Amino acid sequence: MDRSDLISSIDERELVSRLCGIFSQDECGSIMAGAGKDDCAVLDVLDEDCMVITTDMLHRKTDFPDVMTPWQIGWMSAAVNLSDVASMGAKPVGFLSAFGVTEDMQLGEAEDISRGMAACAKFCDTSVIGGDIDLHDELTITGTALGMVKKEHLLRRTGAKPGDLVCVTGNAGSAGASLLAIQHDLDVSDELLNTLLEPVPRTEEGQKLAATGAVTSMMDTSDGLAMSLYDLMDANGTGFRIYKDKIPIDDEVRSLVGDDDALELALYTGGDFELLFTVSPSMLEAAKSVCYLNVVGEVIDDTLITMINRGDTEVSIYRKGYVHLGRFDNI
Repeated sequence: MDRSDLISSIDERELVSRLCGIFSQDECGSIMAGAGKDDCAVLDVLDEDCMVITTDMLHRKTDFPDVMTPWQIGWMSAAVNLSDVASMGAKPVGFLSAFGVTEDMQLGEAEDISRGMAACAKFCDTSVIGGDIDLHDELTITGTALGMVKKEHLLRRTGAKPGDLVCVTGNAGSAGASLLAIQHDLDVSDELLNTLLEPVPRTEEGQKLAATGAVTSMMDTSDGLAMSLYDLMDANGTGFRIYKDKIPIDDEVRSLVGDDDALELALYTGGDFELLFTVSPSMLEAAKSVCYLNVVGEVIDDTLITMINRGDTEVSIYRKGYVHLGRFDNI
């Protein structure tokens, strides 16, 4: 058997690209953005407004650490989808979920998963509005999130221009450090653990940033900062110069693993669910006025991604991070 024909021989992005090539990519009728082009598909539904739609599948063995409570599993299942809605600048308007439950699952566990899911939806000012349930060999949860946004405020991965500033909300690498602590039984704070176990979708920040008109492109960092930068590079045909000392890393992460490994976590581990976006320099103050952000770099003409160290030495940032297929490149 030729192993090059196996799905496991390629990573998630290559598989998505190949499958999206099968689907019609012609934007017609109500379709403003189709499969594979952004964090969400975009539909033209009203004169001034459009709807964004996204879906994500999670599994017990690969996506939920053993220490996760059923409530946290439910929260996570909603958060991964609502984070995509946030990255489009949209307001969540509903969440649906399909459960594949196992025969030996306790009723209370299913109820607690549902409570966590409902709590995350409520936090994002929406509700669980439906779904499906069946039996499965492994707990599997597929979520679908819907959002609405004015067409003039819709944010996409495309739009970055040379000279724009690169910004992120929150810290980078905290969820990766949390996973490392769980795997090696390290003593860390509940606050750090919850960056992985109870990630916060930046739906409020996304809507506020969209309304300023300052943002030129945006996506979330769920697959890691480096991988997200490469996704934006591919979408825009531009590159990025990132400043090492500007990357926001929690002090607890630095204390846990040291500065060098903290930087590796910040660049190459996922799960933070922060927003990565570019801003016109003249509009930076407008963006700062609506949410906490860190300027970490700038957009450049060349299609490469580098990091400036102290002393102005320049090194490459690699295209690696969390992927659902193939390798989990990490420290």
